[in-house]
Amino acid sequence: MAAGLPSALALPLALWLPLWMAWRSHSLLRRALLLTGFPLALVLQGQVVMPPWLWLAPLSLLLLMYPVRAWRDAPLFPTAHDALKGLSRLLVLEAGDESGAPAILDAGCGLGHALRALRHEWPDARLQGVERSVVLAALAACWRRDAQIRVGDMWRESWSDLDVVYLFQRPESMPRAWHKACAEMRPGSWLVSLEFEVPGHAPEVRLDNPDGRPVMAWRIPPRPRATQWPPAQADKSDMRRPQAAC
Repeated sequence: MAAGLPSALALPLALWLPLWMAWRSHSLLRRALLLTGFPLALVLQGQVVMPPWLWLAPLSLLLLMYPVRAWRDAPLFPTAHDALKGLSRLLVLEAGDESGAPAILDAGCGLGHALRALRHEWPDARLQGVERSVVLAALAACWRRDAQIRVGDMWRESWSDLDVVYLFQRPESMPRAWHKACAEMRPGSWLVSLEFEVPGHAPEVRLDNPDGRPVMAWRIPPRPRATQWPPAQADKSDMRRPQAAC
């Protein structure tokens, strides 16, 4: 328009690049961001006049979808429907209920995309999802009626009765998730992460996706036995301070 082109021609020329990038994107959220970016730029530049109160609508929606207490966790990153394809053949699940159905949790389930991928791999599993956002949890419960979805804090809930915990969080969340899994989950159960590794721990299973994002799984190791000190037969005169367990 600054070069003298009419708006009917200038707008399509300006939109072709974000439209092409949105078409090439595999994520619904990325497509939405790419498609709304240019119109938002026009609004910020004053090309389109909006009433001041209208700016509160997206802010209110954002706070409703993402409570402040959830800002340290990952935003809405959907898991592709085929992201976990073949994972069930690589994981040996040693536990389960009397029927043999494994208990699988999607920690931070969002809209339930990962629950769909998990159901494809384990058709008979007892799927669970936990999500901080009331809105996202309600939408996921409507979409994934084959899973038990609840509103809650994944870090405060117990993982002790689970066979698999799936995460698609942040890199900064992985050490905390590994510590929680080792402290609460049964030895032989699995922690599964899409894209992000546990620092200092090589995954026992690695599955490469067509889009380049790997799926990694760690088997929960046996807990170290508590060592009695001093030994029952020890001579008190020969007592020494025990070394700290690693």
